[in-house]
Amino acid sequence: MKLFYAPGACSLSPHIALREAGLPFTMEKVDLRAKATESGADFKAINPKGYVPALELDNGHVVTEGPVIVQMIADMAPESGLAPAFGSAERYQLMDWLAFISTELHKGFSPLFNPSLKDDAKQSFKDRLSLRFAFLTDALGDKPYLMGDKFSVADGYLFTVLRWAKGFKFDVGSKLDAYFDRVAARPAVKEALQAEGLLAAA
Repeated sequence: MKLFYAPGACSLSPHIALREAGLPFTMEKVDLRAKATESGADFKAINPKGYVPALELDNGHVVTEGPVIVQMIADMAPESGLAPAFGSAERYQLMDWLAFISTELHKGFSPLFNPSLKDDAKQSFKDRLSLRFAFLTDALGDKPYLMGDKFSVADGYLFTVLRWAKGFKFDVGSKLDAYFDRVAARPAVKEALQAEGLLAAA
C-alpha cells in the first residue's frame, strides 16, 4: 500500500492508523498547491479530488476519504483493536465519532487556513469550534480515549485536528490537553510525526 500525504494535513490520521495497525506501507509526499507528488507524478491523476489522504491499495484501487480509509486499515488488522467489529453497537459509535470529527471539527477548521478570510469571519468559526470542543470535553469525561480504555482510529483523527487547534492557539482546556499529550506519547504516533518531520512541533 502507498499513502499519499502532506505533512500535518488530515492524512496524518491514516498515517497513524497504518503504524498502529503494523501494516506494511510506503509513503509519498504531495505538494497540494502544485498537485504533484514527490516523484513528479500528477496527483490529480491519482486522486481527481486533489486533496490528501489517498491510499493506493496493492491491487491499484485508490481510496480517498479519511474516515473510510482508517476503518479499512483497522479492518485489515482486526487484531489491532483499532475498530470494533462491523455490525456491533460499538462500531456505530466509532462511526459516529468519525463523522463528528470530520464534519464538525475538520471542516470547521478549513476556513481558518484561508489567509484572505476576514478576522470577524474567522472569529465566528472559532466560536463554533469552541462549542464543539466543550462538547468533546464533556463526552470524554474520565475516559482515556473516545471509545473508552482502548485507542481507536477516531483518536488518531481527533489528535490530528487538535494539532491544528494548537497551531491556531485554541484553549481547548486541561482535559483535552491531557488527552492530546496521552495520544502524542504513543510510539506509533511518535513514529508518524517523526516520518512527516513534525515531531518537534507535536
